[in-house]
Amino acid sequence: MSDISVTLVDRGRVHADRNYVVDGYAMADAENPNPDHEIVEFVVWNAVVDHPEATILWDTGSHPDAGDGYWPKPLYDAFEHVDAGEHRLEDDLNDVGYSLDDVDAVVTSHLHLDHAGGLRQFAGTDVPVYVHEDELKFAYYSAKTTEGSIAYLASDFDHDLNWEVVHRHRRTLVDGVELLHLPGHTPGVLGAKVDLPDDETLLVAGDECYVDANYAEEVPLGPGLLWSERDWFESLQTLKELERRHDAAVLYGHDRERFESLVGRW
Repeated sequence: MSDISVTLVDRGRVHADRNYVVDGYAMADAENPNPDHEIVEFVVWNAVVDHPEATILWDTGSHPDAGDGYWPKPLYDAFEHVDAGEHRLEDDLNDVGYSLDDVDAVVTSHLHLDHAGGLRQFAGTDVPVYVHEDELKFAYYSAKTTEGSIAYLASDFDHDLNWEVVHRHRRTLVDGVELLHLPGHTPGVLGAKVDLPDDETLLVAGDECYVDANYAEEVPLGPGLLWSERDWFESLQTLKELERRHDAAVLYGHDRERFESLVGRW
C-alpha cells in the first residue's frame, strides 16, 4: 500500500524490574540465593496510522497524573511512569504533526492503564474506539469487581465512548490494516498487520511481547503480566508465522531499543 504511513509517538518511560517482563530473569538458587535485580527503562508509545480512508490512533498511553495518585500506589511503585506528566496525549501528537481533531478512529490494543489513559479525550464524540470483545468484558469485570486484574482503572475507559467491538480473531480495519487477536497478556490484546509502501510489512505485537526476549527467545512475560501462558504461546506463533510469510518488522509493546530503531522508518 503506497499511501499508508505509520508515525510512532513517544509517550515517555516506565521504570520496572525486568523480572516482570521476562519470566525467571533473576532467579535465586543455592549458589546465588540473593540475585541482583535489574530496573530497566521501558518505553510507552502510541502510533498514528495515516491511511487514505482514515487517520487511526493506536492506543492512548498513560494518564498524565499517573504519578500524582491517579494510578494506585502499588502499581505505580512497580511500574513507575516517571514522566507521564510531561507526555499529554495532545502535546505528543502535536510534536509529530497531528492533533486530536485529526483522529478518525482509535484502536485500543487493550485497556490496561498505560494504554487507555487518554481515552477520555474521545468521550462524547463519534470517533469509533476499536476494542476486542474479550478485552472489554474483562476490563469491566476487573475494574468493577474484586476479581480479574488490578491493571484496569474504570476511570480510564468507563466513559461515553463510541465502542466498535471486534468479535473475531482477525478483522480488516481499512484496506492494508488488519487487526489481530493476540490473547495471552490479557484476554483481548489486539495487534495488527500493516501493509506499507515498497512491499514492507509491519507487525504490531504490542504487549503480546514486551521486549525482544519474549519474541526472539520465546520467554514468557512474568506471571503477574500473563493472563494465559498457553494462549500467549499460540499468539506468539501466529506472529512468527506472519513475520516469516511477509518478512515483516515486528514492533513490541515496551522495548525501547526496538521502538527507537523504527522511529521515522515509515
